[in-house]
Amino acid sequence: MSQFLSGKYASLVPYVPGEQPRDTQYVKLNTNESPFPPSTKVLAAVEREARRLNLYSDPECTELKAAAAKLYGVRPEQVLPVNGSDEILYFAFLAFGDEAHPFAFPDVSYGFYPVYASFCNVPKIEVPLADDLSINYRDYLNLDARILLANPNAPTGTCLPVEEIEQIVSANPNRLVMIDEAYVDFGGESCVPLVSKYDNLLVFQTFSKSRSLAGARLGFGIGSPAVIRDLNTVKYSINPYNVNRMTQAAGVAAIEDDAYYKANAQTIIKTREATARRLTELGFTVLPSKANFLFAGNGAIGGEALYRELKMRGVLVRHFTKERIQNFCRITIGTDEQMEILLTHIEAILNTKGCE
Repeated sequence: MSQFLSGKYASLVPYVPGEQPRDTQYVKLNTNESPFPPSTKVLAAVEREARRLNLYSDPECTELKAAAAKLYGVRPEQVLPVNGSDEILYFAFLAFGDEAHPFAFPDVSYGFYPVYASFCNVPKIEVPLADDLSINYRDYLNLDARILLANPNAPTGTCLPVEEIEQIVSANPNRLVMIDEAYVDFGGESCVPLVSKYDNLLVFQTFSKSRSLAGARLGFGIGSPAVIRDLNTVKYSINPYNVNRMTQAAGVAAIEDDAYYKANAQTIIKTREATARRLTELGFTVLPSKANFLFAGNGAIGGEALYRELKMRGVLVRHFTKERIQNFCRITIGTDEQMEILLTHIEAILNTKGCE
């Protein structure tokens, strides 16, 4: 580090994103991107808006808020579009966390949660997952903290039913409960309908996964008007023009072409279930997933070894070094053809290692 870095960041451990290689052509199953392109309506909207890049974007994201509000049955003042759902996480840590108000989240979850806690100087409570790597909702019923849950969870893919989420929200009427629904469109059930019932619920979603816009950086939060106003105060203190013109247009078009994305999500679900069956037949432990990925491990080879063997064969998956999950790899669901390549290589690796 340089001599100029503030001491408050000297021990900060940054988030490590998934590999985005440029030197080799990989079957890329490591960052949970959609295997499907944006819809033609989205591409046309982006092309039209590109001609107006000389003008600032609408800081209110008026059209985008209206489209999202209509889709989810809420009011526009309950919606906050952001530059990817990571940004609303950042806003939430700044707006709602401090020494007196820690954030509680699972010990195995999205890697940005502890990073933002450290960056924003917010104490964290890491709640252990159950032995089967699922979230036990009862662990969150009496916590003196802001509660942050990914549902479905990442990287495990497990999902709580809405009824259990509601029990957490109702048990904490004076504590904010935040539900990160980045992967909810792949078989989970959104708790957005609960927002009209509970003022202490804030829901995050993203356009990166089911809506094929990972490169556009777009997400949104849905909550009570008061909570959204708090987040807007932070937003307008950092970056009023946080969502660019083309991304706003892409978001509106994606919402309007919802049928295209729902069909793609169903295709991914079908491929996920078929892949899970094949991996199980090959001796893997595969967690039940409601996301666009599988979390799978084979004790005979280990997670890091499988990751490296696949990478040498031109297939990228994600491995995490955390002790509880080091024998697993997270595998993004791609096309049927991509998954067949993956499975063929895995079979070959197991045969070579004598792990059948």
